[in-house]
Amino acid sequence: MMQKQRVKGQRESVFNNEVVSRFELYNSLFLTLPFYKIKDTGTLLPLFIKYCEDGVNKHETPSHIINTFFKKYTQTNANKDVIDLLFRFIQYIERQVVLFDAVEDASFNKLNADDEHNALLGYLKKGSDSKVITEKIEKLIEDFSLRLVLTAHPTQFYPGSVLSIITDLTSAIKINDISTIHLLLQQLGKTPFFNKKSPTPVDEALSLAWYLENVFYFAAANIQSEIDKSLNDYNIESKKIIELGFWPGGDRDGNPNVHADSTIQVSKMLRQILYRCYYRDFRNLKRRITFRGVEEPIAIVQDVLYKNAFDPNIEMENISGDLIEKLTEIKTTLIDHHDGLFADLASDLIRKVELYGSHFASLDIRQDSRVLRDVHAYCRKSKPIISLFPENYDDLSEEEKIAALSFKSAKVIYTEDRDSLIDDTLQTIAEVKQIQESNGELACHRFIISNCQQASDILQLMELFLWNGWEEHNLTMDFVPLFETVHDLADAAKIMETLYAHPFYKKHLESRGNKQDIMLGFSDSTKDGGYLMANWSIFNAKVALTETANKHNIQLAFFDGRGGPPSRGGGKTHRFYASMGKEIANKNIQLTIQGQTISSQYGSIDSAEFNIEQLINAGISAGMKEKHNILLDPVHKNLLDVMAAQSYDAFVSLRKHPLFLSYLEKFSPLSLLSKITISSRPVKRNSGEKLKLEDLRAISFVTAWSQLKQNIPGFYGMGTALKTQEDAGNWDDIVKTYQESGYFKTIIDNCMMSMSKSDFSVTAHFANDKEYGDFWKMLHDEFELSKAMLLKLSGHETLMENYPVEKRSIAVREKIVLPLVLIQHYALEQLQHELSEVEKQSYEKLAIRTVYGVVNAGRNLA
Repeated sequence: MMQKQRVKGQRESVFNNEVVSRFELYNSLFLTLPFYKIKDTGTLLPLFIKYCEDGVNKHETPSHIINTFFKKYTQTNANKDVIDLLFRFIQYIERQVVLFDAVEDASFNKLNADDEHNALLGYLKKGSDSKVITEKIEKLIEDFSLRLVLTAHPTQFYPGSVLSIITDLTSAIKINDISTIHLLLQQLGKTPFFNKKSPTPVDEALSLAWYLENVFYFAAANIQSEIDKSLNDYNIESKKIIELGFWPGGDRDGNPNVHADSTIQVSKMLRQILYRCYYRDFRNLKRRITFRGVEEPIAIVQDVLYKNAFDPNIEMENISGDLIEKLTEIKTTLIDHHDGLFADLASDLIRKVELYGSHFASLDIRQDSRVLRDVHAYCRKSKPIISLFPENYDDLSEEEKIAALSFKSAKVIYTEDRDSLIDDTLQTIAEVKQIQESNGELACHRFIISNCQQASDILQLMELFLWNGWEEHNLTMDFVPLFETVHDLADAAKIMETLYAHPFYKKHLESRGNKQDIMLGFSDSTKDGGYLMANWSIFNAKVALTETANKHNIQLAFFDGRGGPPSRGGGKTHRFYASMGKEIANKNIQLTIQGQTISSQYGSIDSAEFNIEQLINAGISAGMKEKHNILLDPVHKNLLDVMAAQSYDAFVSLRKHPLFLSYLEKFSPLSLLSKITISSRPVKRNSGEKLKLEDLRAISFVTAWSQLKQNIPGFYGMGTALKTQEDAGNWDDIVKTYQESGYFKTIIDNCMMSMSKSDFSVTAHFANDKEYGDFWKMLHDEFELSKAMLLKLSGHETLMENYPVEKRSIAVREKIVLPLVLIQHYALEQLQHELSEVEKQSYEKLAIRTVYGVVNAGRNLA
């Protein structure tokens, strides 16, 4: 225990010296930069920050704080001048957040020096004298994989130019290169952060591909190299462990801006960027390999890589196998005739080609089941398949529908006009085959069905493939159901049982190696059932789905829509995976990473390697230990069942409150999020209709609450459930569950992290609002109750007491963006008044601009 305390104390000391102190130093430099009107801004901003802190502590309204500040410290109260200075404050604070990110990233290795590295090597060392352990490792490595899927969400908004500055700034800060830091801060100050118009899906893909090219290309290969070396040292055959996935351009669920041509463009872009990476590496290799005997393969590889990297008219095909063959020929010559000199460079490039093929990252296709049902209905009206279905097919029971499916390949003759969604689906199904031919099967082999509610949703989609250019014997696709709502999660195992027992699906799974991916999303489950019920529903669904898969001898992989924030299932992600018991399939870890989680956890090679390694460690550790999950014991399970239900009731009661949605619309920037030019995806489904909670995208829902500093989706209902159990005399059982269950402890820790990013003092003046005062008090009461109960359960005096560095990081970030939060509330307050059109636009722009900095500082809030 003393050792752990010392390590924590050391990390805090490193954080204060390396991060906080250096940030304050470089920030003071930043405030003196000679930009337009910068002198006033640099002088006034520290005063404004202090004034905001004091005003919040006194529970003053944002309007009072800002108006009195201008009266006291400026010569003008003219509306235009006030807005102008507030905009300049925002520009400064946005860049302060970036500066803090860069300083923190520069200290990453020092802060994480004591964390566990390479759990695999640790187990291999233990197994050197144990045949049982060695055999277990071999079997685990044979089955294990980690797939990270990058998704585009409206919280990852920096253009490539800014990302490059951040990378260079981080490098300069690492070595305290003051002159370079000064130049880069000037560049940062003059570089626009945002687009003037919303990006297209292809723009989003290009922006996200920056991380593939500059981070993952190196980080994943470095980790794979470590794994190869560790296994080779113990005479165990290596295996590709890491896979990359990609959603921009393929994810069309609720995004009318994604079309079949977007998917094709993105697949071509990923391929070209990859070959440019290969070519860059190959040039380094060629500079070193200047020996006789390799001239011909060197020339061939150079020509092939150059054409695939830079010739837009080249006929694309999957040449990764040929590349590996030629590079292996070069490596063999180096070993046989040149003492292995620079053979490691050839090995490194071979490893990368083995990892990334011709595709870089697998492009997933995703569409909502309701759209796919419409497509199936449209196709049934066409020859020759019109005769295969009864006219009342849509009215049949689920069993009758499945019985009516024939799975016959057919060349459908479409005569009726079709809407854009139907057209896109049919085009995409046909073009996936083209992508596989150009970039290899792994380039695009998964179709994810959102809102999957019945087995026929999967089976009907398979028919659509057979009707649009695919043959049963060559259906090289994996069909992935996505279960999201609490109700759908409860039915998931039953749906999969129907599929596993279905002759056609069973035969298809056999052709795919009896492997099944199932996606479980937090998107709508948290919005639907609240934090605890969402987590518990997914846990129970995983247990039931694992049991069903085992019964049918299916190798199951769960694909978690975890994202980053606790309210979307994120938080300490590797601890979540390490806490799985043997009752939950955990040999294939798959998860989405999105928004600020990408830049915060995978923004540099150092941080990406660390977080990838932590996930692999979690999977290896869980696979080796295979502990029974104590939450399945009757006492613990019954307790969590009851608590989840009580939490659910509290959350649903809140959600059904008549002021729930109007509160969000009035006091958060929810209604303005659609005007933010950082995403191609609409804020809600059915974008032309009146806002309804069920249509509101979870990302927008979480963002709105985080802007209010009231992270309701990350805790609401927890306090009520814990207090109810305490009153029922079950407190000792809850404490025992917390102490013995890593899964439950992770849920609690993530909840406390979410609450640490809440600050109800910012909105304390809402308590006096005639219409919404009581509603705000209800939210605040649950926050205070949850805080008190969580502290009592954990035995801590403050939230995140066991994560002091992360807690300190959050505190610094929240202090930086507090003025942004107040400016936002000030602007929203002004918009409640009668304004001219010009004034209205000015205040809307002011509110919108604050969103970026608040989200970015939160790092994993939305």
